[in-house]
Amino acid sequence: MSKRRSPNAPDGEAAQAFGNAVGQAFKSLSGLNVPAQALQRLQSEYVTQAAAIWNQSLPGAAGGAAPALTDKRFAADPWATHPAAALSAQWYLLNARTLMQLADSVEGDAKTRARIRFAVQQWVDAASPANYLALNPEALQKAIDTRGQSIAQGLQHLWQDVAKGHMSQTDESVFEVGRNVATSEGAVVFENELLQLIEYKPLTAKVHERPMLFVPPCINKYYILDLQPENSVIRYTVEQGHRVFVVSWRNPDESLAGKTWDDYIDLGPIRAIDVVREITGARQINTLGFCVGGTILATALAVLAARGEHPAASMTLLTTLLDFTDTGILDVFVDEASVQLREATLGEHAPKGPGLLRGKELATTFSFLRPNDLVWNYVVGNYLKGEAPPPFDLLYWNGDSTNLPGPMYCWYLRHTYLQNELKEPGRLTVCGEKLDLGAIQAPAFIYASREDHIVPWPAAYASTRILSGPRTFVLGASGHIAGVINPESKNKRSHWVNAKLPADHEQWFAGATEVPGSWWPVWSKWLATFGGRQVAAPRSYGSTRHRVIEPAPGRYVRQKA
Repeated sequence: MSKRRSPNAPDGEAAQAFGNAVGQAFKSLSGLNVPAQALQRLQSEYVTQAAAIWNQSLPGAAGGAAPALTDKRFAADPWATHPAAALSAQWYLLNARTLMQLADSVEGDAKTRARIRFAVQQWVDAASPANYLALNPEALQKAIDTRGQSIAQGLQHLWQDVAKGHMSQTDESVFEVGRNVATSEGAVVFENELLQLIEYKPLTAKVHERPMLFVPPCINKYYILDLQPENSVIRYTVEQGHRVFVVSWRNPDESLAGKTWDDYIDLGPIRAIDVVREITGARQINTLGFCVGGTILATALAVLAARGEHPAASMTLLTTLLDFTDTGILDVFVDEASVQLREATLGEHAPKGPGLLRGKELATTFSFLRPNDLVWNYVVGNYLKGEAPPPFDLLYWNGDSTNLPGPMYCWYLRHTYLQNELKEPGRLTVCGEKLDLGAIQAPAFIYASREDHIVPWPAAYASTRILSGPRTFVLGASGHIAGVINPESKNKRSHWVNAKLPADHEQWFAGATEVPGSWWPVWSKWLATFGGRQVAAPRSYGSTRHRVIEPAPGRYVRQKA
């Protein structure tokens, strides 16, 4: 007589067979050079957790309900109410965790391990059952409820995005540059083949005698600093009584494909500094650079310092790299072979001539740094559910991509990300001058964001060891963009301050004080000390030599990649 097994007990033969299959699967991964002890531990943990998921899925299981699906991809009710969907999500999450643990256990140099982890993360995120109509109960339920209209709408969204050449992350029809983004009042007072210089209308009766020049990143449009009046860094600075000028980079076309890093430094901030000084009559000005714009600004001021010129009364660097030792996730894309490939196809001496790095390629790369948030989330919403993405000014800006000239991009890639030479005094020659960032005499305000995956905050903190003048470092919450665009009026997030600057960033943080709210007031107070005396605000833009060309935001920012 056979022994009757409780329906709640695990099937021993099935569990053993399953365990043997898993063991073979793990053995097949041994080529990744995972230590045997780690492999055995992961295998054991996997079998235990898999058996628990299987037992909990059996009818009348005594183990109680399966663990709640806390992952936001599976948060909707249909994932919990459909047993098969819940089971597929649980299996997926177990497999995803195990694969990532396996990737973390691989032995090898740091770059190899980072690349393996990045590749596995891409595969894991793409394999989510939420990304496929047949496996997504929420999308299927919506298709039933709408009698197929959601699928038809999703196909229409897909076709529209194919026609546009990119996936929609927001309702782009809602926004227009100059109408409801980039609306601060001003005028273009100078332009050359690489930039337009915008002067903004004062909002106070008196202004500081030293004007302010912003140098935004050339890989994006400048209006990240002027999205809406309530979150505009530009407007905030004008409201604090500063006479503000902003560089608006041109979106390069084929006619500018040969431009170099030297061109960007000479025709960019160096020329802009000269024009701002000529218009205002100021001997020195205050300066700010954001992201790559900060790297460009510091390079320009180092070139001028080598010539014995010190036009900056202060320098603000927002999420900027000067030391490229730690470049975060972007490091997985950079090695000698990849840089040589870029130089051979886009560089100054490419066989077919210099080319352009297309803005769409840059945008796609940055999106896949956060694939769940910036790729698969929209695949599910736009195409599987047929939902139009809501209007969001920051994502509209994020999709307004910018090209880069090949020679400029290749120089930047090799000498900063690959060879990290910018920080070394005398190592590089730019615009005919040996660079030494330590020769910049301007006091520096250095801001970093704690969760920045593009400019890790320890890397931004490293600038305090390169610059030689008085330095102030402030750490904000959140990421590369949201940390910077954190207006005082919203009273959101927090920031950390510490007047001491020890060599180690962890020591700085250990001694720092967390302060609720935006870091903007700290910067504003610091900047005011370098503004000089108060003078009457100008009644007109530009000067006799530099007359108004057109109203802000100008033509260059409207050029599409």
